Amino acid sequence: MAKFGFLDVLEEELEKGFSYDFEMNWDKRNFAVEVSFLLEVENAAGVDVVDADGVESAENIMYEDAVIFYNPAKSRFDEADYLAAIPYSEKGLSREFLAYLTQFLQETADQGLDELMDFLADDEAEAFSVKWDADRFASGLTALSETEFYKYPRY
Repeated sequence: MAKFGFLDVLEEELEKGFSYDFEMNWDKRNFAVEVSFLLEVENAAGVDVVDADGVESAENIMYEDAVIFYNPAKSRFDEADYLAAIPYSEKGLSREFLAYLTQFLQETADQGLDELMDFLADDEAEAFSVKWDADRFASGLTALSETEFYKYPRY
C-alpha cells in the first residue's frame, strides 16, 4: 500500500481551508502533483468572451488555473502553464507550509474571482488571469515555524 505523505496533508488542508472546487492530479512519472481549481462567474449580461483556446461564448464563465508541486531534479514542465510552481525537497513539505499555501491560494482565488467579475463588467478589458504574488507569498513564509515534514509519496 502506498504511503502518501504530503499529498494526504495537502488534501486535508485544501478540504478544510479552500472554498473552491479543486482537483489533485498526481503525475508519478514526472514526480509532480497538480492542484487545479475552478472559478465560476455568472455572465448575466451575456458578454461575449473568448477563452484561451479561441472559443467565443456568452455563457457563464468557468476559469480554471493550477499550482504544481515538483521535484527540481526530476520534474519537467512549462512553468508558464501554472499559476505557481512550488518545489519540494527530499524531506518533503511541512503541514505548516501546506496550511499557509492553502490560505494564500484561497486569498489569491478570492481576489481572482473579484477581478474576474470586474473583467466582465469592464467593456475595455482585454484579458484576464489570476495573479500569484510571489513576493507576498515568500514574505509570509518567513513567519512560518515548520515542525514535522511529510515526504513525497512512494509507490
